[in-house]
Amino acid sequence: MEQIRGFTGVRVLILFLLTVPGLLAQDSLSKAEDLYRRTDYQTSLTMMRESGQSSAQAFCLAGKDEFMLGDYKKASEAFERAFTLEPANADYALWLGRGFGRRAETASPFLAPRYAAKARGYFEKAVALDPKNEEALNDLFDYYLEAPGFLGGGFDKAEAIAKRIAEQNPAQGHFAQAQLADRRKQFDTAEQQLRRAIELAPRKVQRVLDLARYLAKHGRIPESEAAFNQAKQLAPDSPKVSFARAQTYIEQKRNLDQAKALLEQYLKSDLTPDDPSRQQAEKLLREASGV
Repeated sequence: MEQIRGFTGVRVLILFLLTVPGLLAQDSLSKAEDLYRRTDYQTSLTMMRESGQSSAQAFCLAGKDEFMLGDYKKASEAFERAFTLEPANADYALWLGRGFGRRAETASPFLAPRYAAKARGYFEKAVALDPKNEEALNDLFDYYLEAPGFLGGGFDKAEAIAKRIAEQNPAQGHFAQAQLADRRKQFDTAEQQLRRAIELAPRKVQRVLDLARYLAKHGRIPESEAAFNQAKQLAPDSPKVSFARAQTYIEQKRNLDQAKALLEQYLKSDLTPDDPSRQQAEKLLREASGV
């Protein structure tokens, strides 16, 4: 009996020792993910590298860190490793599309079309893998809206995706239709779609910001300012409101002192990966300062 108990104790010890590395790896991954959510991308990436993890989740997180730090080549390589390990994961395909999309934006004219085609392919793959994935649908819509026909874009394709977006998120669907109408120079329709989006999601500050920026773009400054004020009342602590207002002022070369103050406030805010990056804010601040 004593021998059996001793053997059982040894087994428990062995199992514990085998489990510890996995627990430690999961703990470091959780800590790195928390750092990513707090936009400390470099520390998150360093932790991932030092952990030596080779799971799809770890590669994807490292890729997102690289993406946010602006190294789109390393980001896409990490996403490729994640997607190779889990080829049915729509999120990995989506991030691969984003990585190649940014590479297309920053590449030479000779390489850009190839990267753009890869981006489109992965966006389409993400939607095929998960037809209800809103982020994938939105990114595919943006690609079809912005890309020329020879790269697989087109308004008809974008409109088809806009309808699918509306099935998942009616307010976002109206925003997509507004973008299409604006590109087709159907400006009254675009405004109607933006206002309908607000009606459907009255507590969603982004919808009000969309309208504010649209009104400013078309020279309706007092109405735009009223919409920005509405957004501020709706979400007093949202960094997005400060950034969007500052960006609008700088694009239109007006209220530059106020824009600089808004950006300085933004840079002191607690940001998330869903907010415009600090690098974007710093670039706008330099532009407003004439540097």
